[in-house]
Amino acid sequence: MAARVLLRRSLAGANSRPRLSAGGGLALRGLVSSASRPREDSWLKTLFVRKVDPRKDAHSNLLAKRETSSLYKLQIHNVKPECLDAYNKLCQEVLPKIHEEKHYPCALVGTWNTWYGEQDQAVHLWRYEGGYPALNEVMSKLRQNKEFTEFRKERGNMLLSRKNQLLLEFSFWNEPVPREGPNIYELRSYQLRPGTMIEWGNYWARAIRFRQDNNEAVGGFFSQIGQLYMVHHLWAYKDLQTREDIRNAAWHKPGWDELVYYTGNILTSLECWRQTFLHAIIFILQYIVS
Repeated sequence: MAARVLLRRSLAGANSRPRLSAGGGLALRGLVSSASRPREDSWLKTLFVRKVDPRKDAHSNLLAKRETSSLYKLQIHNVKPECLDAYNKLCQEVLPKIHEEKHYPCALVGTWNTWYGEQDQAVHLWRYEGGYPALNEVMSKLRQNKEFTEFRKERGNMLLSRKNQLLLEFSFWNEPVPREGPNIYELRSYQLRPGTMIEWGNYWARAIRFRQDNNEAVGGFFSQIGQLYMVHHLWAYKDLQTREDIRNAAWHKPGWDELVYYTGNILTSLECWRQTFLHAIIFILQYIVS
């Protein structure tokens, strides 16, 4: 499912399903299962009483960070193979200037090329400090910026296709901050079944604790505009072997396997990037900046 604005993942067999411990509830205020419904007293009553979800707030308000009002934009550009070097050079020359300009309430979190996954692809992540008003302000100013207008025109000649999403960050994830490198970055994107974003948040509010020992968690986001019910997790590792070691170590921690099982059950599929799942190692062109 996608929303557009105009002007602009081995599961055990069914008989060996793991159970969550009785004391394993979440200490995350405000989150409830979006599958939960008021239990009716009788079958007859279900004929006359409409079942209503008692939750009265949007997923974005329940899951996003309240202490900040940052909005993120994820840009995916598929570049003509022969133009990738020129594209990278052009972006490195122009994009940081926008982030450095104090009159633009935005920050270039990072810009990367895909190493494994879809080839000849660029990924950009922007933060708009102030939410939608900040985004609108930046877009309005950029339309009047002659250098940026020329940049877009030149960049357009190098692209095969492009798409973007507007995202919010999960309240229980790390905020993307500068880190020492060099690193490889892994972007894992998940397509959820509609109505299961709250479950995902409940499970990952616990799961993220298993993945903090090596400072690999960079950021976690969920879509607001663009392809909906999508989650993006961004991880950083020293190299591929470090990635393998860290991920294997997680399976030796009690509880990790259960969380993987249950989150797997609320995904629609785990496929390639063009469909519903990106599992790409991306190397950084420009280190993450604040």
